[in-house]
Amino acid sequence: MITVPEPAGPGAFVHPALFYQDLDAYVAGVGSFVGTAVSAGEPVLVAVPGPHLDPLRESLGASAAAVTWTDMTGLGRNPGRILAALQDFADQHVSRPVRIVGEPIWPGRSPAEVLEATRHEALINTAFAGRPATILCPYDTQGLAPEVLADARRTHPTLIEGGTDLPSPAYTDAARVSADCDRPLPEPGAGTHRFVYAHGGLAEVRDHADAWARGTALAPARRGDLVLAVSEAAANSLSHGGGKGTLRLWTTSGPGAGVVAEIRDSGRLADPLAGRRRPSLASANGGRGLWMIHQLCDLVEVRALDDGFTLRLHMATP
Repeated sequence: MITVPEPAGPGAFVHPALFYQDLDAYVAGVGSFVGTAVSAGEPVLVAVPGPHLDPLRESLGASAAAVTWTDMTGLGRNPGRILAALQDFADQHVSRPVRIVGEPIWPGRSPAEVLEATRHEALINTAFAGRPATILCPYDTQGLAPEVLADARRTHPTLIEGGTDLPSPAYTDAARVSADCDRPLPEPGAGTHRFVYAHGGLAEVRDHADAWARGTALAPARRGDLVLAVSEAAANSLSHGGGKGTLRLWTTSGPGAGVVAEIRDSGRLADPLAGRRRPSLASANGGRGLWMIHQLCDLVEVRALDDGFTLRLHMATP
């Protein structure tokens, strides 16, 4: 028997991790969570990898029509896009408790994607604090590395394991987990292109990135996206990162081949949720640049270290 978390009460946020061993356990646990919410008339969003969607729909029968379904492999390809989507759903039902299934980490994710998804899992606790919502996050105990499961215990206040819902002794403050994700990035290999910019040089940054990207396998539209993302990152450097920065560009090969643009400056990230929440129209600066970067890129690696701020922007090539 699977213990289903109680729905969030007024002002309460519930964020359990569901540890499962196989598809049957997955469907039983997630299906019970979703079915209970549908029976209670609560809005439900299920954002899980594509292969899990059909088994869950089938298990729910006619109740599946009351659920909003999303393939997480599309929505969450860049983990930095997930949080805003979950908040958008909750905002559509602002006067009611909502239930969400979010599975941001699955077997086959790259280490860089897993790290940013772990950061996302921690920041959920900050972003949804005080909101009447329950977000259930499934974790494949057979397909995921032990360190990934250990981090799940740190990012979720409660765990559902072996059919029992218990507090997680390893649960850690979101700021600490996010800081632990700021590990030094590996250096690229040979063939890295470097360009230093300062005030008045934003147009040069765009021209430089565009000229370099023309020699890659990026399609014209994606090349334009890359230039726009680089421009937004460089503009942040000039406004908030000490007025200067360094752009590095390189390509990667093999599985996950693509292009990478890195922007490094001496700035600080005052708000770890910047770019992950939809910016307010009323806000003067609101993180719009970082928000746009997350929407444009397939992966954004964020590092806020003592020696400055770094963004690595990834785009896949055919």
